[in-house]
Amino acid sequence: MNISVSGPKILFEWGSFHITETVVNGWIIMAVIVLLCIWLTHGLKLRNPSKKQIVAEKLVMMATNMVRDTMGEKYIGFAPYIGTLFAFSVLGSLSSLLGMRPMTGDLNTTLGWALVTFVLVQGNNIRINGLGGWLKSFVQPVAVMLPMNIIGEIANPISMAFRHFGNIASGIVISTLIYSALGALSSTILSFIPVEFINSIPILQVGLPAMLSIYFDLFTGFLQAYIFCMLTMSFVSGVE
Repeated sequence: MNISVSGPKILFEWGSFHITETVVNGWIIMAVIVLLCIWLTHGLKLRNPSKKQIVAEKLVMMATNMVRDTMGEKYIGFAPYIGTLFAFSVLGSLSSLLGMRPMTGDLNTTLGWALVTFVLVQGNNIRINGLGGWLKSFVQPVAVMLPMNIIGEIANPISMAFRHFGNIASGIVISTLIYSALGALSSTILSFIPVEFINSIPILQVGLPAMLSIYFDLFTGFLQAYIFCMLTMSFVSGVE
């Protein structure tokens, strides 16, 4: 049984840049989100709204309410970003259902999102407390806490990135191992049947991999997107 689980493949090179599956899949998903938004918001009406307009308004309300309930009314301006982040994360994970490598299974993706969260947290801290107050927060409650406070600020985005990446990547590994094991077991069991055509049918690979896909792709994809967004909102709004 030959099993190979690797990172995103390099599809082509552009000068010194390596264009991987993650980059290509990310642009495809961004294009899908943009086209979907254009389609949902085309032809909006004040009266007798269409079904797609109702869906669009419902999605906007869900994102707005989530931000309002978690961060408060004064942070309602973060709703577009949180909504986009959630959609990008969910579709990035669900892309595996179409045979694409999930972009959230690449640490570069989740770390990039976490760095954006880090910048938002620090920027919001400076906006509220000023530059002096922001610098002073690193030596509170006592100056000796400076190293620990710095490590704590850096650890937050790193833990967010590894949590999201780890759950999706582990799903890829586990699914690959089980799928390969079922193929090997199927060949072993059917080898006793003296019919070459039947021997070549990986019958045990039908059913269970699909159930695993429902868990790792659907459930885990939505759950990790929700957790990542909730952590982002909590860290940003938690600045005092």
